[in-house]
Amino acid sequence: MNLSEFDYHLPEERIAQQPLEDRAASRMLVIYRADERWEDRTFRELPSFLGPGDCLVLNDSKVFPSRLFGRRLGARAMPIGKKNPKRWQYLTGQVEVFLLHPVGGDSLTWLALVHPGRKMHVGECIRFSDVLEAEVLARGPYGERTVRFRCEGDIYDRLNETGHVPLPPYIRRPDSPEDRERYQTVFARETGSVAAPTAGLHFTPEVLEQCRTAGAGVAFVTLHVGLGTFQPIHTEVVEQHRLHPESFHLREEDARTMKQARRLVAAGTTAVRTIESAARRGGMASYGGETDLYIYPGFEFQATGAMLTNFHLPRSSLLLLVCAFAGKDLVLSAYRHAVDAGYRFYSYGDCMLIV
Repeated sequence: MNLSEFDYHLPEERIAQQPLEDRAASRMLVIYRADERWEDRTFRELPSFLGPGDCLVLNDSKVFPSRLFGRRLGARAMPIGKKNPKRWQYLTGQVEVFLLHPVGGDSLTWLALVHPGRKMHVGECIRFSDVLEAEVLARGPYGERTVRFRCEGDIYDRLNETGHVPLPPYIRRPDSPEDRERYQTVFARETGSVAAPTAGLHFTPEVLEQCRTAGAGVAFVTLHVGLGTFQPIHTEVVEQHRLHPESFHLREEDARTMKQARRLVAAGTTAVRTIESAARRGGMASYGGETDLYIYPGFEFQATGAMLTNFHLPRSSLLLLVCAFAGKDLVLSAYRHAVDAGYRFYSYGDCMLIV
């Protein structure tokens, strides 16, 4: 398949730049696969689509401030931690570091995207604050770098102090203090994602309780969103793309809840990839590891019965996954309807429920 088959036109004004004041106020486009039709609903109606025997599967991964801005460290800058008010500060151009995931047991060595990457060579250093800097250890493709932090105190404390919320580039504004709460699901608890599992952003505690009242079970999985989820596809042939591995975990109690359900309703593409990965590794059982499962049309789903998802970028692996679940022609037709009907797109946008 050619990647160009999974394209659509989206006016820039349809891209949501701010979250709604009320998480649950989003619109919800419901797609009925068997009937090849859709209808316009609201997210608050989600519990009415659930009942006994259903299990709502949510990704509880928590986003951390993974975007850092610093400056290249010149030869005359004092080492970090030195207390000298007259020290030389020889700092050059600004550098953006987008952390992806730790690659060392002490959480100080990370795979990251660095911009401008071509200027950052092995051995160069970046200073983010008086108590945090990093050295480039290795280079990779598409701006990837392995960096090693030097800091005073706990690295995650320093990242919380210095880092920025990793809003995606199509949100064309700086992050704000409010984003620390809104670019996070209300059930997030396992730190590790560098992008939000956006289908979960619509939920409130009240909606979750209404889902339970409708008779549905609720189970949590953890997949830490990284490069495998949001990396652009760099090949025109769909089948030639490969996903970066992402870590995931399925707990015994949640695995048992899912195994007892007649239908799994996955909230988000990351939940889909987690349960489909688990299904291919011996069924719904407690499991932890990495997955590079790449889902595109022709994929045979073993566990997912329905899916809640936001609208995704053209030519992306996420759109390919949705097309695999509901059919390319039906999905792209529904997307064109959503554009014409004024739906809000992407991370802070509206959602669709595919049944």
